[in-house]
Amino acid sequence: MPSLKPAKTSAVFVDRHGLWSADQARLAREVVRAIKANKLELVRFSFADQHGVLRGKTLLAADAIGALRSGVGMTTTLLAKDTAHKSVFPVFSAGGGFDMPEMQGGADFMMVADPGTFRVLPWAEKTGWVLCDVYFTNGKPVPFSTRALYRDALKKLGDAGYDYLAGLEVEFHLFKLENPRLAPADATWPPEAPEVSLLTQGYQYLTETRFDLLDQAIAPLRRGVVALDLPLRSVEIELGPSQCEFTFRPQVGLAAADTMILFRSAVKQIARRNGMLASFMCRPALPHVMSSGWHLHQSLVDRKTKRNAFVAADGLSAVGLHFLGGLLAHARAAAAFTTPTVNGYKRYRAYSLAPDRAIWGRDNRGVMLRLLGQPGAAATHLRGLAGGDGFYRNRRRRAARLCRTYPAAQRMAALYQRHADGKGSAFSVRLWRERPGQPAYRPGRRPRRAVGRGLFRQGRLRRAIPRNLGGRQGQRPAGPAGDRVVPLGAGGIP
Repeated sequence: MPSLKPAKTSAVFVDRHGLWSADQARLAREVVRAIKANKLELVRFSFADQHGVLRGKTLLAADAIGALRSGVGMTTTLLAKDTAHKSVFPVFSAGGGFDMPEMQGGADFMMVADPGTFRVLPWAEKTGWVLCDVYFTNGKPVPFSTRALYRDALKKLGDAGYDYLAGLEVEFHLFKLENPRLAPADATWPPEAPEVSLLTQGYQYLTETRFDLLDQAIAPLRRGVVALDLPLRSVEIELGPSQCEFTFRPQVGLAAADTMILFRSAVKQIARRNGMLASFMCRPALPHVMSSGWHLHQSLVDRKTKRNAFVAADGLSAVGLHFLGGLLAHARAAAAFTTPTVNGYKRYRAYSLAPDRAIWGRDNRGVMLRLLGQPGAAATHLRGLAGGDGFYRNRRRRAARLCRTYPAAQRMAALYQRHADGKGSAFSVRLWRERPGQPAYRPGRRPRRAVGRGLFRQGRLRRAIPRNLGGRQGQRPAGPAGDRVVPLGAGGIP
């Protein structure tokens, strides 16, 4: 058994650059005590790259104690990878393809542990885990660190007087691993996909019999997630074959994003150790398999009153309307982060639970943003849908815009009041011209004349996604009077 005395280090990176708060320094001392008390042998230091993939190094316990303050060196090429793990930037050119001296030549950067994220992994023997922030060796934050970007956004939101509250619902597939494809001929880059079989046939949404069929397979995942102290709320059977969903209680600030990244990694590792393969891919290329996505429940908490800032006697507060306006106005740009892969875009279809346009409505599962909570209800919040492959990234980028305000929210408030007064559809916005004497557009009726550059074709709304990915045509999904339609790319709220 190696000694657990801290290894000698030539520099204390954290102290030299002032990277920890007093609270983090206190938590680091608790981590050292936990490593010793649990007689850990290994500690994994991990960071989430731009694709949401956990990368890092595993240190022996004695060296891990010292590395909490000295940091762990990594190569900057890890920041230049695509989803196939290939370096796609000229790292040996001036600026490394980023026009940044710190990125050239495959130089080092440093992982700095956030002591508050430390866990003892229940599935790996005598192993601890800690999530890290990333810095260049000169102490500057890596500018495209998703965790740092989100932390900065939360600070701006806090300066405006609010905390961000988020709850997660995450769908994924759980398959039996038949052939891991470990023959040398299969070790291509990227490797050949493993062969899998189903654990259930599906198409019996939320039935107890289907849950019981999956219970033995899900049990080690559930126990592992609970042992990590993640706020698991429910385990559910989804519609598709071998598909399930885990939901989590709401968390404030950075915690929900950290929960997502640890949850996904834990499920994959535990499943593989039990002869299964867990896939969070949005649309796996397997016969009859349904698409997976995830839902992000969002609200703001007023720091002074500690109350939900979205609550209003007539439904949604002015703050909530501004928040909603920002999400709609930036929906097209945010799609690059909510759905960063071509595979994710394959899920977007008209008349589905993966809406192909920026729509919001009251308690309507067919829209991008679903308003939940009756007028005055303390739990009023927005439930957003995502294409599936952007778990760790999208809420970090999108949160950067949460505390901005939009003049159009005043118009939205007026429309909302119209709906509250019973004067018709409050959130429908005229996206097409009507001929003289023609009645106003109603849900389920195709407009006679379409307008908009590239957004409408032959009187039908075109699926609004980046042009290089193509598009599918479809009509406006019908729904209750609370629906509001803004095509992705329409340039904001009319």
